[in-house]
Amino acid sequence: MKKIVFFAITLLATLVIISACKKDNPTPNENNNTENPGEDSSSDNPNYPSTAIVISNAVTDYDGNKYDAVKIGNQVWMAKNLRTKHYADGTPIPAGASGMINFRFAPNNNEDNVPEYGYLYSWEVAMNYANSSNSNPSGVQGVCPNGWHLPSEAEWTQLQTYMGSQSTYHPDGHSDYIAKALAATWGWNQGYNTYAVGNDQSANNASGFSALPAGACNLGVCIGFGEHADFWSSTSYPDLDNYAYFLNIHCYNEKAALGNGNKSIANSVRCVRD
Repeated sequence: MKKIVFFAITLLATLVIISACKKDNPTPNENNNTENPGEDSSSDNPNYPSTAIVISNAVTDYDGNKYDAVKIGNQVWMAKNLRTKHYADGTPIPAGASGMINFRFAPNNNEDNVPEYGYLYSWEVAMNYANSSNSNPSGVQGVCPNGWHLPSEAEWTQLQTYMGSQSTYHPDGHSDYIAKALAATWGWNQGYNTYAVGNDQSANNASGFSALPAGACNLGVCIGFGEHADFWSSTSYPDLDNYAYFLNIHCYNEKAALGNGNKSIANSVRCVRD
């Protein structure tokens, strides 16, 4: 009888361990996208600072590219720029060339940059031709994998506001100087202001967001590589129908500012979890 009880207890413990392990495994979505909803501390991940909350391999896009994510406040963001060549349903996104709009482009017109810097997408492509939204959440999946979406201007503002409220992400007395906490610790041109992204880059990236300066492309002409990062929102600029909001991080600046640009320009994309 004792042997039977011992065996039952051992079997139950084994099943509990197996069940616990399965919770951390990525779960399949439709169309080859997978998502890992779990969260773990970056203290075990040398690629991120101890101040970041990292979800390793949080999602896999249609092309099989895997992305870590970071939790910042109540939002979960991809920790790398999107680099997919397809929408989540498998529809291809054609590569652009000089004079073209509504395509994807390699940063600085160099495909070798894509693994680290991602692709640049015009606004219509990033939106998958959906209508503008400033809801929070935006409700626009766009070019993002299943379970993720293109952030609205309101969602970027939420990120700015939260980071400004946390001393971890900015110097004392400068709650709007959050750019360094978003920027990666490498890849930026030199900036000379004390709190500029390009100055003392080893002090960057407290959030783990790891923004890299992929620049932008306009009609296939790419500029600003190493200088600035621009991330599309799902929100049109109200005064100009052919303009939309984006978040700008610049090597010379301390602030991560919302600006607006022509929708034909190709910018980086960061997806936020639904």
